[in-house]
Amino acid sequence: MTDAAYIDDLPRGRGRSRAFGVFEWMLAIRYLRARRREGFISVIAGFSFLGIMLGVATLIIVMSVMNGFRTELLDRILGLNGHLFVRGVTNYVTDFDTVSSEIEKIPGVISATPIVEGQVMASSAANAQGALVRGIYGKDLVRLKVVSEKILLGTLDNFDNGEGVAIGVRLAKNLGLTLGDNITLLSPRGAITPFGTAPRVKAYQIAAIFEIGMSEYDSSFIFMPLREAQGYFKTAEGVTALEIMITNPDAVNKLVVPVGAIAGRCCDVLTWQDTNRSFFSALQVERNVMFLILTLILIVAALNIVSGLIMLVKDKGRDIAVLRTMGATKGSVMRVFFISGAAIGVVGTLAGFTLGTVFCLNIETLRVFLSELSGTELFNPEIYFLSHMPAEIDVSEVISVVGMALFLSFAATLYPAYRAASLDPVEALRYE
Repeated sequence: MTDAAYIDDLPRGRGRSRAFGVFEWMLAIRYLRARRREGFISVIAGFSFLGIMLGVATLIIVMSVMNGFRTELLDRILGLNGHLFVRGVTNYVTDFDTVSSEIEKIPGVISATPIVEGQVMASSAANAQGALVRGIYGKDLVRLKVVSEKILLGTLDNFDNGEGVAIGVRLAKNLGLTLGDNITLLSPRGAITPFGTAPRVKAYQIAAIFEIGMSEYDSSFIFMPLREAQGYFKTAEGVTALEIMITNPDAVNKLVVPVGAIAGRCCDVLTWQDTNRSFFSALQVERNVMFLILTLILIVAALNIVSGLIMLVKDKGRDIAVLRTMGATKGSVMRVFFISGAAIGVVGTLAGFTLGTVFCLNIETLRVFLSELSGTELFNPEIYFLSHMPAEIDVSEVISVVGMALFLSFAATLYPAYRAASLDPVEALRYE
């Protein structure tokens, strides 16, 4: 059956003349079907569909993974290091128990933890590497959920009473140590002798092994009782800093002044934004750049819709002329080709949304499967800091991606549809 005969056989009446009615939908769907002499146009439509689908799916996946990275890193960094830091300007923080108690009375402050920090060389009979020792009260370490809830071996009971230490699982693995073994710590802050400063060397029993889930911390952190750390690093009755946890990390700047008033002029107050500004700024810049680059996929797919529809309009010039001579309005012809192009964008967007969402919800399972299939580590924790691949779907971002894809798809149909509606029936039929 020819297109003209098909048009003549369409249902007559209200459905034929109504905007976006049965007639327009049936004709638009017919134009999307592949026929032998229109095979190339169908190929372009297929590529347009794949472009929209992959563009939407890729944007959702990449944005979700980057959101997951930021959230996981923020939780790990802030969960272990605190939101505010009080450090001595020229010396250690003294009278820290009183100061921390006063700071904890400030509304919005969860805890103020005194700590003693120092760099050491951790060694065993098998290996040696650098590490960071953090002296802390046992009650404060238990309150630090990111550590106390991730104990793999041992216990934190009686942490303050003994000389045992808690170390990360990767540090224990690198040194070939396990629960109950001794780890030897070497610090340059030793006794002063006539020949200079002698390094301080002491062995400690491993009382607990934890796994935070961030390789940098699991391979370098050692927790030691606060009093023992004061003696080991010779801080006398002082501590190197007070770490303060608050209820709303984003509002940390509002607490700088009240905390500084309690700490006094001899101390500096730093926020987590000050200490990690460059790191999180780099993540944000990378996220924005990736969004712009991947948006180009959608633009290219939309241009494919334009080219495919223009070719379809040229191929259907005679049919358009017949439609016009049978009484079809310019608006009706325009809507037919608008539906043809928009259908590609809508179906491609829905398929991309489904693919991207399913991929994000099962990303860790897929990573493990592909790693086993290829025999390689696709997400090395030593490089990416985290022990698993995170993905956090932001509903507002997904809506933005879907809305942008639909807008580009609809916009891409306007010029070809207008061109079809503007076709002169006399010129189209003159050479037929």
